[in-house]
Amino acid sequence: MEQVCWTRRPLPTVSPGPLVTWEQELRTPIDLTVSRHHLRRMVHTRWLRHRAPVDVDGLLLVYEELTSNGLRHGRSPVHVRVTATGGGWLVDVIDAAVEQPPATAGDRDPADGGLGLPLVARLCRAHGWTVEDGRKHVWARVQAA
Repeated sequence: MEQVCWTRRPLPTVSPGPLVTWEQELRTPIDLTVSRHHLRRMVHTRWLRHRAPVDVDGLLLVYEELTSNGLRHGRSPVHVRVTATGGGWLVDVIDAAVEQPPATAGDRDPADGGLGLPLVARLCRAHGWTVEDGRKHVWARVQAA
């Protein structure tokens, strides 16, 4: 039996100013692998020069966990948006399965997966989900290092 582990909350507002946003559309697990490499390259070559240091591995872990959940449990296509904010990053995964809130695996054996959402919740200073314009947004804020 699944239990909801994330509270329904609106997307956080990001502070005004020049923001850097990176967006992708994903339909398959291969798209996730390719996009993760692109995000890593973007963070190292473009964003780290202009921002406070960030836990890049933590950002990529949050990105991969939320996006893989969107592909597995959401409705394709899955859109993902990563926005550099003054205090870190906002990862927003968007799909059309508005009736399917983010949920833990319940009593499933940890060897079979299901640890991603609790892990993201521990790594991030804020997380939640909401529905806007007929699309579900599952989001997390990753703090700068």
